[in-house]
Amino acid sequence: MHTETFSYLPQFSEEQIEKQVQYILDHNWIPGIEYSDTINPNDPYWHWWKLPLFGAEKVEEVMQELHACKEQNPDCYIRITGYDNKIQGQVLSFVAYNPKK
Repeated sequence: MHTETFSYLPQFSEEQIEKQVQYILDHNWIPGIEYSDTINPNDPYWHWWKLPLFGAEKVEEVMQELHACKEQNPDCYIRITGYDNKIQGQVLSFVAYNPKK
C-alpha cells in the first residue's frame, strides 16, 4: 500500500532515515513518531509514540525513540513526521518502518 511520496521508493535504510531526521531538525521542525497496525486510507489516524519530540536536537535522540517504538510495536507501521510550529502544521511525513506481514 502506498502511503505517501516516499512509499513508491524502496524501504529507507537506517542512514536514509537519519538524513530525513536531520532535515527535520535543520529546519527547526518538531519530530514526531506515530504507529499503526494497518494502513487504511479511510482511517488516517495513527497512535502517537509519546508526545512530539519538542526538545530533540540530535538525530540520535529521535532514532533512539524510533527504535524503542519499533521494539514495542514490531508488527506496526511506524512513521516519522515533522511539524512546523510557525505554520502550525505537518510539513513532512514518511513511513520509516514497514512490518513484514
